[in-house]
Amino acid sequence: MEKKLFVGNLSFEMTDFELEDLFKEYGEIASAKVIVDRRTGRSRGFGFVEMNTEDSAAQAVEALNGVEVKGRPINVSFARKQEEGERSGGRGFGGDGGFQRKRNYNDNSNY
Repeated sequence: MEKKLFVGNLSFEMTDFELEDLFKEYGEIASAKVIVDRRTGRSRGFGFVEMNTEDSAAQAVEALNGVEVKGRPINVSFARKQEEGERSGGRGFGGDGGFQRKRNYNDNSNY
C-alpha cells in the first residue's frame, strides 16, 4: 500500500498549509502540496499529501473521502504511480521532436 494520497476537487483557495492541517489529525505528514498552474499561479484544484505511515494514509482516505471542505466535497484516494512516459513536469510536447516535414518517398532529393 502507498503512503501518497491524491486529493481532488479542492477549493481554488486551498493552501498547502490548510491541506496539511486537514490531514494531520490522522498521522504525521511528510508533505502536502496543492498543485498550481505555472503560468497563472492559480490552484488547479487538486493536490497530494504524503503520510509517514501506510496506516495513517488508509485512515485519512477512510475519514476524508467525500467530506465537504470549503464548500466542496473532496476526493481522497491513494495516488497511482506515475507510469514511465507520462508527463513528468515537462511542457507537454510528448518528446517526439519538433517540426517534421512530409517526405515524398518517390523523390530521391529528400535523402
